Amino acid sequence: MNDSVLSLTNVSKSYGGKPAVIDLDFTIAPHSITGFLGPNGAGKSTSIRMGLGILSPDHGEVRLFGQKPNYKMLDRVGFLPEERGLYRKMKVLAVIAHFARLKGMSAAAAKKNGLALLEQFGLGDVAYKKVRELSKGMAQKVQIIAAIVHEPEFIILDEPFSGLDPVNQQTLEDRIRSLAKTGTTILFSTHVMEHAERLCDKIILLAGGRKIFDGGVDEALATVPNSVILETGKDDDLATALGQLAKTIHRLPDSLETTSNWSVDLNNKVDVQDVLRACVNNKLSLHSFEPARRHLHDVFVHLVADDKNQTKGAN
Repeated sequence: MNDSVLSLTNVSKSYGGKPAVIDLDFTIAPHSITGFLGPNGAGKSTSIRMGLGILSPDHGEVRLFGQKPNYKMLDRVGFLPEERGLYRKMKVLAVIAHFARLKGMSAAAAKKNGLALLEQFGLGDVAYKKVRELSKGMAQKVQIIAAIVHEPEFIILDEPFSGLDPVNQQTLEDRIRSLAKTGTTILFSTHVMEHAERLCDKIILLAGGRKIFDGGVDEALATVPNSVILETGKDDDLATALGQLAKTIHRLPDSLETTSNWSVDLNNKVDVQDVLRACVNNKLSLHSFEPARRHLHDVFVHLVADDKNQTKGAN
């Protein structure tokens, strides 16, 4: 029995002979929140469209709810595409209800759900205004509502935070968490790493059309070498004390006349305790010592840079 909501197996896609996705494998488990990350042109949108059956892969297998994607199956999916599109001459509630009806929802349920979601997103007073009267941020929220109004089992959001101010980004984060608690499976792409770090059970990272990471957020953070921020005496020889433990050592601009502040990136598999031990053994005058917290942004930069270096080396 296939218990995945979406799976791509050895999937590739090219446009005009130029590869967009190369031998891609991933699985989206039920009731999960997955972040789909990568730089522009990494293949995220192409992969999403293949997952929905909008595009056909050149080779490989795509399964949605355990089957080859088909039109009827899409009633169970909510999709916010990267290219937004609403009927500008229609009233807001009417356009939301229209999208819900296309997914098989009754007119009464579509109106009820639409009004409730408009209130939750702070748009209750625009229900009967025309879409063309909305600001960009309001229109973005209406587009999101249109993607989820029919209560889909699986929601795919392509750059959902784009165009939203911080308050509305938080509203969307809260809504994603709320949907996940009801058992909805969610896949979203984003360039804002903080959202993925706060929301996701797992992340999939693409670069150059290839998958370069697939796992939990904690696993992702563990791929980045440790680093520390420390303050030493002015005359301490930190570079000699650390030797091969340090990959890079940067003196920070807030250093004082009698002390120096440093940012030290460690070589792979070097523990921060090794650095502390080396400082003590070399009798450095330590005024402060703090391991730097790693973030998903650091993972993104680290893994994408490594992939570029490996690709150059292979060529």
